[in-house]
Amino acid sequence: MLEEFKAFINRGNVLDLAVAVIIGAAFGAIVTSLTEDLLMPVIAAVTGSPDFSNLFVRLGPVPAGYAGAADDYAALKAAGVPMLGYGAFLTKLLNFLIIAFAVFLLVKQANRLMPRKEEAPPAEPADVVLLREIRDLLKEQRS
Repeated sequence: MLEEFKAFINRGNVLDLAVAVIIGAAFGAIVTSLTEDLLMPVIAAVTGSPDFSNLFVRLGPVPAGYAGAADDYAALKAAGVPMLGYGAFLTKLLNFLIIAFAVFLLVKQANRLMPRKEEAPPAEPADVVLLREIRDLLKEQRS
């Protein structure tokens, strides 16, 4: 079993996958920074909210012992107040769209740079080949 595991780990695709996961995590951190540090402040300035992630709708009462601010999403969430955190959701949605668009551009460029394989013509069914041979033989007999 140990030998099988070594063979599995030594395959190239496992190492490629590990590299992809590490690069993907780093890429995710870059996109998160782009979203939170560059795009969201601009969007927040346009919408008038200084902190876009603090946009929420409270669905229930604040616990009696809560001493934090009434507009602090993270503190209210930690206190167990039911809320719809649409600002945090929109931030994560924007992160996803940026990542998806970046991956799309990356794949599009990679497809452009990679050589295309010549596609073999599709194989004809055996009955079509046989009928063609019969036709050719009949033509030869007539001439």
